[in-house]
Amino acid sequence: MSAKKIAIIGGGNLGSAIAQGLLKSGFSKAGDITITKRNTSTLAGLKEAGVRIETDNAVAIRESEVIVVALKPYNVREVLQEFKSSFDPGKHILISVVTGVSIDDLEHVVPGMPVVRAMPNTAIAIQESITCISHKHATEEQVRYIKTMFDQLGATVSIDEKLMDAATVLGACGIAFALRYIRANIQGGIEIGFDVRTASLIAAQTVKGAAELLIRENRHPEEEIDKVTTPKGCTIAGLNEMEHQGFSSSLIKGITASYDKIVKD
Repeated sequence: MSAKKIAIIGGGNLGSAIAQGLLKSGFSKAGDITITKRNTSTLAGLKEAGVRIETDNAVAIRESEVIVVALKPYNVREVLQEFKSSFDPGKHILISVVTGVSIDDLEHVVPGMPVVRAMPNTAIAIQESITCISHKHATEEQVRYIKTMFDQLGATVSIDEKLMDAATVLGACGIAFALRYIRANIQGGIEIGFDVRTASLIAAQTVKGAAELLIRENRHPEEEIDKVTTPKGCTIAGLNEMEHQGFSSSLIKGITASYDKIVKD
């Protein structure tokens, strides 16, 4: 699959993370990536790596084949409308990683374009994202290219677009939820005697190991929990106390609260 020129419109946290992941994975050469931002001072590291930094979106779009839109939701339509004449349905693939902006919204501004809606998370910068993908008007070859691109940056799953808001909560917001659990684990570790550095390492590696058990072995969490919980043991005592305090319930309520926020806004 031949290399393509990629423009990332919006060099904020997610746009920069995508650029970093593309470079680290070797999927793209630095010279094949252009990233745009009004204030380019925060992109100095990418510039030093050889990525083209641009303030003019029209130039970036015109000189690229794959256009990744990583703008804030409130200015996507305005920016795309301003540069709609730069898009060529016969040349470009439009990928949006913007929360809450549907494929129909994008198509209304740039009709006829092959459009892919993708929802990665910030672990894309270290090639460990889960990216959910849906598309319209894209050829099989274009879809394969997009999946291959995001597979270099973690794992991908194709979903119906109606589930994209739910994917945003579970996969993108989920990074923050997982980190909050790790932070609480660190605090608990300090309380029972560890220094913060050691507690951080143990907590983070333990969560990483737990996730790998499920992914590599294709197991359900309860299968692995059963291996750790012995009769009258300390694990089941801790788990039961967490459940008495609403651990699972509060997490589920947090997920649904985030989902309701996206849907209502």
